[in-house]
Amino acid sequence: MGHTSFDDNEYLRECERLDDLQCGGLRIIQNPDWFCFGMDAVLLTSFVKVPEGSRVLDLGSGNGVIPILLSAKTKGSRFEGLEIQEDIADMARRSILYNRLEGRVHITTGDIREASSYFKAASFDVVTANPPYMTNAHGLTNMAEHKAVARHELLCTLGDVVRESAALLKPGGHFFMVHRPFRLSEIMNTMTKYKLEPKRMRLVYPYVDKEPNMVLIEGTRGGKPRITVEKPLVVYRGTGEYTDEVKNLYYNGTI
Repeated sequence: MGHTSFDDNEYLRECERLDDLQCGGLRIIQNPDWFCFGMDAVLLTSFVKVPEGSRVLDLGSGNGVIPILLSAKTKGSRFEGLEIQEDIADMARRSILYNRLEGRVHITTGDIREASSYFKAASFDVVTANPPYMTNAHGLTNMAEHKAVARHELLCTLGDVVRESAALLKPGGHFFMVHRPFRLSEIMNTMTKYKLEPKRMRLVYPYVDKEPNMVLIEGTRGGKPRITVEKPLVVYRGTGEYTDEVKNLYYNGTI
């Protein structure tokens, strides 16, 4: 359950706020001037399958939303997050302390490109990633440094994420990622290059009559070629209200 201190300010810094994660009483510290987690992180945690007792690593963990949510939604034994920006990693650590999760969740400050130097090779059962979607050739880079790093491949590429995930997963371990459909061919090719065989995929549509704007994908280290494409997930009704499926995801933590 969440921390019940009467003085939440001991965990907060200037411009930060404490948001309810609608999951097991958990709350998370965010700074709206930097970058707040979005629908993609929530969708990923509901797509991820974590066997009981698993060790889980989240690459590019930001404010820690993915390992914090997975600690409540699954029976994994240990959740690690790797985040390159020290001030954001510090915010994640304070959220972990607030929620009294320091026994299960830990954040390391470090570079995704060197992830296999921080952790033992082939030591994780599950690796998750919500990486920057845009290359420098795609769109305008946000001038705010924290947002730019989160959205654009300034400090790591798709190849870096997949390569390091493959190095850190046990044989038969599972890789889960949320990304953009326009890069799906590149995603598939990169995963197979590093022997993370694509096994499961789900496209996410903002509205039923629009093109998909997210893809959830699972790969297995050393798996055999065979992929299951799950039914589409539609986020909003025509009125802009969440569909029943997404409401259930937010309030019950499952799809």
